[in-house]
Amino acid sequence: MVQQSAPVVSTVEGQLQGVVEEGVYAFKGIPYAQPPVGALRWRPPAPVVPWKHIRQASTFGKSSLQSRDACIAGGGGDPYPMGEDCLYLNVWTPRADPQAKLPVIVWIHGGAYVIGASGLPPYNGVPLASRDAILVTLNYRLGHLGFLAHPALLQEPGGGAANFGLLDQLAALQWVSRNIAKFGGDASNVTIIGQSAGAKSVLALYCMEAARPYFHRGVAMSVYGLDEMPLEKALLKGEALIRDMGVADADATPERLRQLPAESFWQQPPEHSLAPVAVAGDTVLPQSILSTFKAQQQARVPLILGSTSDDVSVMEAMGRDPVEVLQALRDNNVPIGLLYPGVSPDEELARQVCRDIVFTLIPRQVADLHQKVSDAWRFYFEYTATELRPEFPGGVPHGSDVPYFLDTVARCPPTQDVLTDEDREYSRQVSGWLLQFARTGAPASATEWPKHQQGEDRTLRMQQPPKMENNFMQLRLNAFLLASAIINGADSGADEKSGTPRNVHHGATPQKRSRPEGTP
Repeated sequence: MVQQSAPVVSTVEGQLQGVVEEGVYAFKGIPYAQPPVGALRWRPPAPVVPWKHIRQASTFGKSSLQSRDACIAGGGGDPYPMGEDCLYLNVWTPRADPQAKLPVIVWIHGGAYVIGASGLPPYNGVPLASRDAILVTLNYRLGHLGFLAHPALLQEPGGGAANFGLLDQLAALQWVSRNIAKFGGDASNVTIIGQSAGAKSVLALYCMEAARPYFHRGVAMSVYGLDEMPLEKALLKGEALIRDMGVADADATPERLRQLPAESFWQQPPEHSLAPVAVAGDTVLPQSILSTFKAQQQARVPLILGSTSDDVSVMEAMGRDPVEVLQALRDNNVPIGLLYPGVSPDEELARQVCRDIVFTLIPRQVADLHQKVSDAWRFYFEYTATELRPEFPGGVPHGSDVPYFLDTVARCPPTQDVLTDEDREYSRQVSGWLLQFARTGAPASATEWPKHQQGEDRTLRMQQPPKMENNFMQLRLNAFLLASAIINGADSGADEKSGTPRNVHHGATPQKRSRPEGTP
């Protein structure tokens, strides 16, 4: 039997030879920008230098530098090998036919902008490619190498950016626009999708005018209601970081900063980190995401938003105690007892309150704003694999919905070893909504999953069977919208004591419910 081999694809930058994986073609470790090292550190991604010979695209490129242990502990997998040279993407396609015009789905991983990688098991592209779509996954710069505000960098020629990781995502979308037709994709039909910080990234791309020509719809899963950090505060953190790394303010030139060892950045004290948010006020994001949506200055293309029934599982990893948030609301006379009748003890009440305030509210808030300029849909994910339900009594943890959307439940723990036919069927249904959205701009018929309309709060509860609900959590979400100033005061970005989230889920499925998800 003759072994099938992947075709050679000619991109603008050079030829690529991929591999065959379960009947589809995989092209891995494709450079979409020059390595952001040396003089290119903390600069917008530079165009790839073309190559002359056929480049092998059979293995993933290096992931961004990060805490390897934290990434593994979150359940996503091992990001190794890692390096500052990390701007690579991967393509899975059923056929490399320029006439195929297949829908393109671009996955942006989460991880609080400090951990994560494009090649982790939950993001495998074989299942979606097997169903006549193309999946692209990408790495981007993380941590201080991807998100840093410092006066020396802002003032240099061509400076003004702090969100370099977001510029990387834009560069990857530009690569898709240039090259995806050769892989069988339709460059005029690109869906961007991300979870957690990846969902924040999706909304940020909606806000970046330069990104608008390169995508046509989006999905934001478990986006969190923490505003971007103002540039002024981010600059103070950046200066403190560099001082702590041994460079005095007077010596902090761009050249001196670029001489610091790349590996040392992710090991710095967490209080210097911007995570789990990006910066508002630089040239990339001139204002916050919510401010942009309120001004109706976002991309006017369809958008799906949603969260899970236990997204709050990540709060401890964010350095927040839900009971503190609950007490802040009580101190400000928010009628919690009326909003959550019969819920006790306080620990469970605080868990539900924080879930709804940080994760359930923001999809409705953004959908209310977005439906003024385009179509929006909402979901609330409540399905747990049949045999795992006793282990997850609180619901679906942060990130556990990702394998259902990408149809990878059979490829990553803890679902891969316990799947039932019901689980497989449900995964196929959820991923089917994503595929339908990518193909047509609507995830389902208007009766199965109607669009969001402000004041009606239509939400698809992703349980089995799925259930449409009007006025979903309307009373409590209305109350929390009014109390948003209190919330932001109680939970303004990363906690000053703990700083960076120690390990925020980035689209992986947690292993056990016996320990808080996202903690080592």
